[in-house]
Amino acid sequence: MSVHVLPLTSHSQTALDQTSQAQTSQVRTSQTGISQNRISQNRTPARSVPPEPVRPETARLHLTRRGRLVLVGVPLMLAAAVLLAFLGFFTAPAMASGSAPEETRAIQVSVSAGDSLWSLATEFAPDQDPRTVVADIVELNNLTDTAVPAGLQLYVPAPR
Repeated sequence: MSVHVLPLTSHSQTALDQTSQAQTSQVRTSQTGISQNRISQNRTPARSVPPEPVRPETARLHLTRRGRLVLVGVPLMLAAAVLLAFLGFFTAPAMASGSAPEETRAIQVSVSAGDSLWSLATEFAPDQDPRTVVADIVELNNLTDTAVPAGLQLYVPAPR
């Protein structure tokens, strides 16, 4: 007869109960005359340690060619775009401070009765398109309407 010493834990309490039941039944059967071999064949061995939980093996990450491209290539392209935008911000020429504003020479004209902006444009700038000269007159004088009253002083762009 063999005796197993089990540590008392919550998992091994049932194993201890099974072992003690097997031992008492073994004593009873030996008293009744049943052979020892037959008892050992019928009884299930008690486990002394509960089975350990099965841990899944840590799988290595396998990247495909496309995965490497996405993981490495896309962030590199984004970093390059940000770097180019940053460099472009500091190396762009400043147009407002680099050149002087274009000056327009103008003459002051008094509008007489029957004059229009079109007639003033053809009279003072005959070699230019009258539509652009009329637009320049409106811009120079801050006019809201193309009709001008007689006696008004207007600035008209002078020919160059």
